[in-house]
Amino acid sequence: MSSNNRKFFVTDDIVASIPQRFFNYIIDAIMQLILLIVLAMISFIISDMMGSKRAFDFFSKLDKNTIGLYTISFSLALLYYNVFEILLARTIGKFITQTIVVDEHGEKPHQETILIRSLCRLIPFNPFSVLILGRGWHDSISKTYVVDKRKLDEAKRKFYSLEKATNEE
Repeated sequence: MSSNNRKFFVTDDIVASIPQRFFNYIIDAIMQLILLIVLAMISFIISDMMGSKRAFDFFSKLDKNTIGLYTISFSLALLYYNVFEILLARTIGKFITQTIVVDEHGEKPHQETILIRSLCRLIPFNPFSVLILGRGWHDSISKTYVVDKRKLDEAKRKFYSLEKATNEE
């Protein structure tokens, strides 16, 4: 009986396509915009209940406050990606495109890895790195992959059934 404990590794044939990655980006950007609108509405309601117009004043002047706009945008992006990818390894965009974030062994990445991945999204021109390189800087720096979930499941099923058959010999 052989004790062959090979590990599964992500291969190019299961990596998400550029169109899948593009749609992830667009869908997730829309979801972050919706999140911003919801947070603004909640701020307006709370501010109004307290008899203040501060929230309205803040959001109405946001387009002229570059630092404030970037701070809110980056904070929302970090919140959005960290919450979804730490808990589910998928954002709403990834659910729709049937993709998932994994480590090199096709497993859910650790929280620290997702945090690094999310922080790397703040690198200027990071979204273009996916289009140009096929794998974004936030992927390569954090050593994560976005893969087609169905292809991953099938590849792992084949790998581990072959592994089991080899070990039984």
